[in-house]
Amino acid sequence: MNFHTRKWVRPEDLNANGTLFGGSLLRWIDDEAVVYAMIQLGNQRIVTKYISEINFLASAVQGDIIEIGLQAVHFGRTSLTMRCEVRNILTEQIILSIDKIVFVGIGEDGRPKEHGYSTITYERDRFSDAMRRR
Repeated sequence: MNFHTRKWVRPEDLNANGTLFGGSLLRWIDDEAVVYAMIQLGNQRIVTKYISEINFLASAVQGDIIEIGLQAVHFGRTSLTMRCEVRNILTEQIILSIDKIVFVGIGEDGRPKEHGYSTITYERDRFSDAMRRR
């Protein structure tokens, strides 16, 4: 699991119970996961197709620092499936796990686009020169 994104839990991220609002956490996960999918599929046009059961295991409070981990587990013809784990750096607790998040790369016509990849990259080399110039 690659943990690269860290978030500081601030007052605006809290729910009525004074703990991390699940909606804020899910937004952060989706933001991070779509960028990861873009890099893996070499395509900036990505849509979220499916998110499996979300298992909340613990919470976080104001001032905690959490990190989001993602791992590609399967490349489809037009899609990428990954799993996610979020942990609290300060308490070392796992906050959330998601077994399956599926993203699909699409073309300019809005239809699924084949990507031709079958392995994870740790480089940003899948973005074409045209995409870099934008």
